[in-house]
Amino acid sequence: MDEQALLGLNPNADADFRQRALAYFEQLKISQDAWQVCAEALAQSIYSDDHIKFFCFQVLEHQVKFKYSELSEVQQQLIRETLITWLQAQMLNPQPEKTFIRNKAAQVFALLFVTEYLTKWPKFFFDILSVVDLNPRGVDMYLRILMAVDAELVDRDVVHTSEEARRNTLLKDTMREQCIPSLVESWYQILQNYQYNNSELTCQCLEVVGAYVSWIDLSLIANERFINMLLGHMSVEVLREEACDCLFEIVNKGMDPIDKTKLVESLCQVLQSAGLFSIDQEDDVDFLARFSKLVNGMGQALIASWTKLVKNGDMKSAQDTLQAIEAKVALMLQLLVHEDDDISSNIIGFCYDYLHILKQLSALSDQQKANVEAIMLAVMKKLTYDEEYNFENEGEDEAMFVEYRKQLKLLLDRLAQVSPELLLASVRRVFNTTLQNWQTTRFMEVEVAIRLLYMLAEALPVSHGAHFSGDVTKATALQDMMRTLVTSGVSAYQHTSVTLEFFETVVRYEKFFAVEPQHIPTVLMAFLDHRGLRHTSPKVRSRTAYLFSRFVKSLNKQMNPFIEDVLNRIQDLMELSPPENGYQALLSSDDQLFIYETAGVLIVNSEYSAERKQVLMRNLLTPLMEKFKVLLEKLMMAQDEDRQMALADCLNHAVGFASRTSKAFSNKQTVKQCGCSEVYLDCLQTFLPALSCPLQKEVLRSGVRTFLHRMIICLEEEVLPFIPSASEHMLKDCEAKDLQEFIPLINQITAKFKTQVSPFLQQMFMPLLHAIFEVLLLPAEENDQSAALEKQMLRRSYFAFLQTVTGSGMSEVIANQGAENVERVLFTVIQGAVDYPDPIAQKTCFIILSKLVELWGGKDGPVGFADFVYKHIVPACFLAPLKQTFDLADAQTVLALSECAVTLKTIHLKRGPECIQYLQQEYLPSLQVAPEIIQEFCQALQQPDAKVFKNYLKVFFQRAKP
Repeated sequence: MDEQALLGLNPNADADFRQRALAYFEQLKISQDAWQVCAEALAQSIYSDDHIKFFCFQVLEHQVKFKYSELSEVQQQLIRETLITWLQAQMLNPQPEKTFIRNKAAQVFALLFVTEYLTKWPKFFFDILSVVDLNPRGVDMYLRILMAVDAELVDRDVVHTSEEARRNTLLKDTMREQCIPSLVESWYQILQNYQYNNSELTCQCLEVVGAYVSWIDLSLIANERFINMLLGHMSVEVLREEACDCLFEIVNKGMDPIDKTKLVESLCQVLQSAGLFSIDQEDDVDFLARFSKLVNGMGQALIASWTKLVKNGDMKSAQDTLQAIEAKVALMLQLLVHEDDDISSNIIGFCYDYLHILKQLSALSDQQKANVEAIMLAVMKKLTYDEEYNFENEGEDEAMFVEYRKQLKLLLDRLAQVSPELLLASVRRVFNTTLQNWQTTRFMEVEVAIRLLYMLAEALPVSHGAHFSGDVTKATALQDMMRTLVTSGVSAYQHTSVTLEFFETVVRYEKFFAVEPQHIPTVLMAFLDHRGLRHTSPKVRSRTAYLFSRFVKSLNKQMNPFIEDVLNRIQDLMELSPPENGYQALLSSDDQLFIYETAGVLIVNSEYSAERKQVLMRNLLTPLMEKFKVLLEKLMMAQDEDRQMALADCLNHAVGFASRTSKAFSNKQTVKQCGCSEVYLDCLQTFLPALSCPLQKEVLRSGVRTFLHRMIICLEEEVLPFIPSASEHMLKDCEAKDLQEFIPLINQITAKFKTQVSPFLQQMFMPLLHAIFEVLLLPAEENDQSAALEKQMLRRSYFAFLQTVTGSGMSEVIANQGAENVERVLFTVIQGAVDYPDPIAQKTCFIILSKLVELWGGKDGPVGFADFVYKHIVPACFLAPLKQTFDLADAQTVLALSECAVTLKTIHLKRGPECIQYLQQEYLPSLQVAPEIIQEFCQALQQPDAKVFKNYLKVFFQRAKP
């Protein structure tokens, strides 16, 4: 072997050596006989370096996995012998191999098993067992090989082909017949031999039993000798976690419901008499987490049995099973309420399914009602944050608690389905008690009290948030709690979790304020002062900015008395913070967007006159415009790139804020009706000069383009005079991405203003096309994926532009470009339909072609267009679908074919019998289509129902393709 290259296998080797080792590995994989060198190295223990041994196994693994069938009988025998020789050596070596080598060796054994067991090596396991006997190192390898075989055969995470799945089923069936009983016997011997003196091997063996139990005959394991041994392990500290998992797998195995109930019950009795149900005496949380998973498995197994028995109508056995379930509830509750969240989380499945049973019963016994209440109290208790939760810097533990809370929420929702009255009463009791004394109560209890009120909205759902009408008891309870929430002063609690929960709940129940509007000022003040937007925590300020905008939007009808006061109070929060003053603004620019939107909503939805609205909107936007002009001048003069970027960002924020205020307008409240057109036109005038700024083009163009999009939506034709100069600037020295983002703007104007913009479109049509073609013709690196993708997206945008122009009834925009240009454009569409394997673009091209045929294909169409139809459009309809890349099994391609059918139908519609004659006598014969098929094709094309022809066309091309 190349010793120099092997040096690079060491993780500490430098990059050049590592690169060389990788290249050497690739070389050996391709080589015909390199595997033999590796096999020899393993069999004769030539190398002592672990990384080289691992490397040799990797080469063998590749050979067995991908090139095994190429080997001769003798060579295959050599691989088998190599592995057995290596296995024998394991028992004699002074030191065991490293774990990663043993695992890799086990994988190679397993691959060989999958390949050879059914044909050349039926004694695979017996050969291994005869080598290892009960030698501890040999047993270790044997158990690792069993786990690797199980992973190959039943690993749910590996996606197998149907061929592999069939092979795996056959392997398992053969193993069940030929060797499973012997393997089970070997496991028993290993457990018996090592349970008291080698916990590592015992745990490994228990893991094997747990893995295989899901697909072998259960009676081999679920019998007295095995179960007694496992139960014995349950009281040995180093074995009990693995024994617990093994019992869980046994309980989890699918079987007859009555047998399953018996099995679970007998297990429970033994576990109980062994004292394992006394949770409070156990302080090993790792074991309890596994035990909780086991109890959860037993509970869910019994519930699955109950469901099947009820379905089968065996009510007597179902009743017995229900009693068995009820008997586990006390234990379930102990685990659910355990202070360790992992232990609690593991039992939630059983708890959830138990509630599902109660939901199906016609009436609940007193005990069942007590159980429901106990679960409810447990959930309320467990929802509570603990002292260690880090609110300012949430890490992995915090994320896990958030996930755990989501599981508890599902339980709460299920409780609401079983007994909504009880849930409402319990929450109300906890809420009122806590909020009466919130000043002296710990933050986590206050937070959870408000959180429960918040969660009721989803647990007791209503349509459109109408919690305060309908069911009187519920509406009154919620109304009372909301009143308490906003009048108790709890919004002043000095903890971020309570503050945020307060605002989240107020916004969730915004309909309360329509019923009791007298509380709006109190809540508005909380939003606006140190409790909300001016809180010391940036996290609270940020979330409040978003919630404030939702609150104002949802209550816009009730906001009128407070508008000017609110606008004055938020004025300082809307200041554009330029990069030079070093002053840290209270809100980030993203948060400020919500504040600007809120201001817009307040002004637009107010009951003021249009004149007053205009004044307020001008007051809101003028500071932005003034700041914009100053900053743009500074940017023009800035030398330092970082400073340029900071200024460009700030300019972009100004444009973004102005854009955001326009979101408040609607069809009922247009810019014109609110008298605000002039203000926004002034903004346009102020922002457009940024397009000609040579610095930070991408950032500035993107912001102004977004603003233009908004203005085209909000304004009427007043916006049109600004479009030509804006377009001119945006088309200067632009790249694929700029064009791709500019075209939707033109499409938007075309679709909205149609013929009004025809003169402008005619003028800018060719300059835009030249810019597009220039970028598309730029040479690109052969394997530059992103450049190829950008060109594909630009090509799509170009065709989308032509589709918008033709579809908006403005084909004259193209027609007036001069014969040469028109021809060039038409050829690009033909090329798009045929040459590029992009079904989305092809579909658009066929839509353009059918539209042009519809407009120009009649007797009075442009001179020469009829010729173009026959020479180019008709052939395109056949050449595109006949391409190998045109995949009729792909949904997008089928849509493209559908538009191709529409194009042919439109040609027939416009040209009549002449079209049929051309197809029959000239075009189809030139493709060597048989006369009877030509006849069939023309008949289908003449069918009045377009759908018939679409279906026919698909069949036609499926037949035509080899």
